[in-house]
Amino acid sequence: MRSLEEVELIIGNSGKNFSGVTSITIQLLSYQYKEINLAVLGSSFIPDEFKTINFYQFIKLTKNKLSNGKNRIFFTRRNDEMIQGLIAKYIFGSKIKIIFLSTAQRNHTKFTKWLISKMDSVISTSKKAASYLVKEPDAIIPHGVDLKRFSSPINKEDSWDKLNFPGTLGIGIFGRVRHSKGIDILVDAAINILPNYPFATVIICGETQIEDQPYKKKIISKIEKANLEDRIIFLGKKTFEELPSLFQGMTVVAALSRNEGYGLTPFEGMASGAAVLTSSEGVWDEIIRDGIDGYVVDTDDVNQTSEKLDLLIKNSSKTKIMGENAAEYVKQNFSIETEAKKLIGHIRHVQNNETF
Repeated sequence: MRSLEEVELIIGNSGKNFSGVTSITIQLLSYQYKEINLAVLGSSFIPDEFKTINFYQFIKLTKNKLSNGKNRIFFTRRNDEMIQGLIAKYIFGSKIKIIFLSTAQRNHTKFTKWLISKMDSVISTSKKAASYLVKEPDAIIPHGVDLKRFSSPINKEDSWDKLNFPGTLGIGIFGRVRHSKGIDILVDAAINILPNYPFATVIICGETQIEDQPYKKKIISKIEKANLEDRIIFLGKKTFEELPSLFQGMTVVAALSRNEGYGLTPFEGMASGAAVLTSSEGVWDEIIRDGIDGYVVDTDDVNQTSEKLDLLIKNSSKTKIMGENAAEYVKQNFSIETEAKKLIGHIRHVQNNETF
């Protein structure tokens, strides 16, 4: 049994809503746990098998160095977590080194820049995200996919049939139902295209929070006006355990965000044998091979999205090959196990005061 006193890595988990960041944190934990003694600061959504601590325990735990004389590492992904780390380090005297992982592809506020400047090390997930930092990050480590959870089904058609949705071909979009995720772009494109393909169905899977209900109602109104209620379906929020089978059933996975830091759902779709249709946000246009794994379209472009969606549905044999290409590509290059090992390697560098 690993002792709490010898925890080397503490991972920030300040988010109160389940998000892509939360999902990545959870998926990495089982791989990181094999390599290092860790705990998570904040218990929201964290599986019971992993140690979690509150802020008081964090301060108490980090008041002394490890028994080998090294500092513990506090790994952060959010502003709130950087603030927690700086309070612990400079007000309570915690013996920690703080690492910040930056995925945002936007100009940071002055306050965020200041927080980042106080970190002991900064990692980015892509060249594009790194370009928004004031100085070059110490490492670029792309996110990976948990290939134990997301994998190609033996038979895509059977996987779709098991979901009991109408038609024979599924187009899925996953994530919060809100304007920034571009759900409306897919719906507008589908309204243009689906009347030509009665066998195709769009599945929208994700939570709608109170502030986004008016946005969802506008989308539903469009769907009803087009008489496509039975073929553009809102599933609502699904559990972590339910998602893999949904991805396996999809022939196409769309991700059309207007603003995205990284965005894992296309990679989860690719690992599940689906072709992808994405905007040029996040890291997607940096990694997805256009015309091989699917298509990348201009952000917020309904016409281009309609055109590529039409191709994906019409040329189903080619789309199937794209899904197979995508699954192999992710398997070879973007496993979460590889990501976890690279992160632990970097954490050890920081802990050992090694230069980059």
